[in-house]
Amino acid sequence: MEAITVRDLLTAVGGTLIGPETSLDRTVSSVDTDSRDIHPGSLFLPLVGERFDGHTYIGSALEAGAAGCLTAREPEHYQEGRFYIKVEDTQRALRDLAFWYKEQFRIPFVGVTGSVGKTTAKDMIASVLSVKYKVLKTEGNFNNNVGLPLTLLRLDRSVQIGVVEMGMDRFGEIDYLGDIVRPEVGVITNIGDAHIEYLGSREGILKAKCEIFDHLKENGLAVLNGDDALLDTVTLPQRIVRCGQSEHCQVRIHDIVDHGVDGITCTVTTPKDTYAVSIPAPGEHMAYSASMAVAVGEELGLSREEIIRGVAAYEPTGSRMHVIRMPEGRVLLDDCYNANPQSVTAALEVLGRTDCERRVAVLGDMGELGDLTDQAHYNMGALAAMLGIDFLVAIGPKAVKIADGAAQSGGAVLHFSTKEEALQTVKEQLQPNTSMLIKASHSMRFERLTEDLRKYYD
Repeated sequence: MEAITVRDLLTAVGGTLIGPETSLDRTVSSVDTDSRDIHPGSLFLPLVGERFDGHTYIGSALEAGAAGCLTAREPEHYQEGRFYIKVEDTQRALRDLAFWYKEQFRIPFVGVTGSVGKTTAKDMIASVLSVKYKVLKTEGNFNNNVGLPLTLLRLDRSVQIGVVEMGMDRFGEIDYLGDIVRPEVGVITNIGDAHIEYLGSREGILKAKCEIFDHLKENGLAVLNGDDALLDTVTLPQRIVRCGQSEHCQVRIHDIVDHGVDGITCTVTTPKDTYAVSIPAPGEHMAYSASMAVAVGEELGLSREEIIRGVAAYEPTGSRMHVIRMPEGRVLLDDCYNANPQSVTAALEVLGRTDCERRVAVLGDMGELGDLTDQAHYNMGALAAMLGIDFLVAIGPKAVKIADGAAQSGGAVLHFSTKEEALQTVKEQLQPNTSMLIKASHSMRFERLTEDLRKYYD
């Protein structure tokens, strides 16, 4: 973050300076929302949630070195040498500050959302653009109403393009984020069942995701999955490029060759050029992220060679189909960051194509599926059996239905209530020359299984 003055802060958030400190020229060069992790000279911004109130920690944040704070309440005590800015609502102030700050940098932004694969698409697009430009991208899960503003506040004068991910589980959230970013390029990867519990139907999910286009620049570009039936119904005053294998797609994927855990190769054809790309991550679904990155790369002025090089340089973020090779031919497919029916289906297909003697799936609960919960979990178990997965470990209360689906489809399966109960069986199933998929919704914390397995076999 570039240094900004108290004067700038007052302008950005529409606040009032209170307390003994009256200097308008004092500066801050970072914004902290966690009082346990304060950077010297930062601005502390206390957020308020259902179970917490950051105002409680203003004193400790200032004592830890913050230069000042925003506050929606009149402090009981003021600390000498610290500034206080009164605002109506600190969450809104974070939004206003991020928007004001972002507007100081006249650079293009790419906004990415979708039910499945938005992080993969964001990382792929950033990988391509980074060949030519200095790129700021969303890190980790900083894709919500707190994380996205904090991402924008990381901008500095060296950044040439921003690639930001937008997550949501309710109507209005993409609208909120899009109004901050106002992207030149808006990307939707697909429309699936994630968050259907809150949005009612896939049509509802489509409507919520398309809120991104309410804030797309007039001369902007929408990049859509052209093989998604619901996204095919989208019409916009802005330009649309559809990416996929269907004949009507302007960016066509063809000649996909699956190289197992080593990734895939494919050809992407656009009206401008043809790209033979090599993607160092498994699964044919990766071709969609690559094709969208090609479309964005062309839009933002990259050459053919730069785009191909950027796709080849892609690296997955965290536990997103992270291939871990272990002793005696063991292969761990760490895909435990999150799960929904579409992503589990893709992951099981990757597992089914791995070149090992045995294939084992460790699947846990999928969240926020509403009325689809039982059937969706059952279907995943049945699919595992149909794909010839040798053994399935189902973990969690909802995963009982995964076990039912596998068993009733002729698969070998065991169900456990918790990952702690399942751990010994999971270790035993990761035999020599075995590939094992680990996948569940993030709330299941399956990364602990991955950590235990790595420690056990390293």
